[in-house]
Amino acid sequence: MSGRVLFVDDDVAMLAMVEKGLARHGYVVHTTTSGDAALQALTTDDFDVVVTDLRMGGMSGIDLAHRIAERFPAIPVVVITAFGSLETAIAAIRAGAFDFVTKPFELDVLALAVERASRHRALSREVVRLRDRVATGRGGSLIGESLAMREVFDLIDRVAQTDASVLITGESGTGKELVAREIHRRSKRANEQLLAVNCAAMPEALLESELFGHTRGAFTDAKTSRVGLFVGAHRGTLFLDEIGELPLSLQPKLLRALQERKVRPIGGEQEVSFDVRLIVATNRDLEQAIESHTFREDLYYRINVVHVRIPPLRARGGDIMLLAQSFLADAARRFSKDVRGLAPATAERLASYDWPGNVRELANAMESAVALARFSDITIDDLPVRIRNYRPDQVSIGGTDPSELVALEEIELRYIRHVLKACNGNRSMAAQILKIDRKTLHRRLKADENEAKAP
Repeated sequence: MSGRVLFVDDDVAMLAMVEKGLARHGYVVHTTTSGDAALQALTTDDFDVVVTDLRMGGMSGIDLAHRIAERFPAIPVVVITAFGSLETAIAAIRAGAFDFVTKPFELDVLALAVERASRHRALSREVVRLRDRVATGRGGSLIGESLAMREVFDLIDRVAQTDASVLITGESGTGKELVAREIHRRSKRANEQLLAVNCAAMPEALLESELFGHTRGAFTDAKTSRVGLFVGAHRGTLFLDEIGELPLSLQPKLLRALQERKVRPIGGEQEVSFDVRLIVATNRDLEQAIESHTFREDLYYRINVVHVRIPPLRARGGDIMLLAQSFLADAARRFSKDVRGLAPATAERLASYDWPGNVRELANAMESAVALARFSDITIDDLPVRIRNYRPDQVSIGGTDPSELVALEEIELRYIRHVLKACNGNRSMAAQILKIDRKTLHRRLKADENEAKAP
C-alpha cells in the first residue's frame, strides 16, 4: 500500500518512530503535535488516513475523531489507545474512528491498521467516482472499464459493420444477448428488426416452425400459415440464443438454410429467400460438444466466423462496482427510494464475492438491496444472505515444511484443475487462459484421471 498519512501525537519521539516505520511500508507521513494543528492541515492538504494518539494536551484523540467525522467524513481515523482501555476504544469508534490500536504496539500492527483504513478510503473514492460516472448517463448493463471488457468492446466495433456471423460464448448471466443487441445497434442493419429465439426454450417441432415457418395444414393445429424467423428478420438480424441446445436433427436444416440463404416452410413446396445477419450464443463448450457428437462440426464453422468471448464477472475487477452502482441507480429510480451509493464495506464485499450467476446475479442482488435499504448507502446487511455471509476460499499449494512440499508437476495439475473449475468445465476457455491447446489440456486431464484410477 501507499498513501498520505497524518499522524498526530504530542510525543515527539513517538512521531519520529512512527513516521520512519510507516515510511518503510510506503506511506508519506506528515506529523503534527496537536488536534488543532491536525484540523488545520486537513483544510490545506489531502490525506488518506489520520492516525492520532488518544491522550494529548488540549484536544483529545476522541474529540479529534469526532471533529474529523463531522468536517471530513471520508477520511478514516485510527486511534491509538492504552492497553486494556476497551471502553475508551469503543468511545473512539462511536466518535467516528475507523479503527483503534492498543499500546504498546508493533509497527507492523499499526501499518496493517493504516492499510485497512487506506483501502477503505480508496473504496470510498471509487464509490463516489462510480456514482458520478453512472449519473452522467453512461450507465447500463453493457458497461465496463476492465481490460477484458475493453477487448470485447473493441471486437464489437470491428465486427459490427460487417455481415459476418458471430458466435458469442460465456457463462450464463454474462450478458450475451446484450452484446448481440449492441452489435445489431451498431450495424448497417440497425434500422431493421432484431428477432431472437432461445433454442432451449421450446420443443423441437415448435422450434422448427419458429425458425423456418409452416404452411396451413402442415400439422395438427396449423390453421394458418406462418412466416418463420429467418424470413421475418429479412434485412435485419436473427439472434439464436443457446445454440448449443439445438436438437441434432435440426442442425442439418439450419446448416442448409445458412448455406443456401433459403428456407422451406414445414409443409411447403417453395423455398423462400432471406437476407439476415446471424448472431448465435451459448454457454456450452461447442468444441467439446463436437467431440461428444452432439453438435455438428460443419455447422460450428458456419456460425463461428467471429468469436466473441464474454468474460465472467469475477474476471472483470472494478466493473463489479461500476455495474452495481448502475443497477442501484436504476432500482432506486423505479422504487422511488433515496438510495445513492454503496458503503465502502459493501463495495469490498461485492468485489470479493465470486458471482457464479454473473451480471444477472449482481442485478438481482442490487434490486433486492435497494428494496431493503434503510439508509442512503447500501450496507452489508442489505445484501442477500449468500453474499452477506460469503467468505472467499483460500487455496494453499504448499508450506515451508519440506515433508509437505509437492512436485512441480503436481502443482501444475492442481492449477489446471483450479482454472477448469473457474471456467465451469469449459475446456476451450481453460486452455486459452493456460495458453495451451485443447489437445494438450485433454492429455493432461486424461493422464490425471488414469493416475487417479490406478490401484
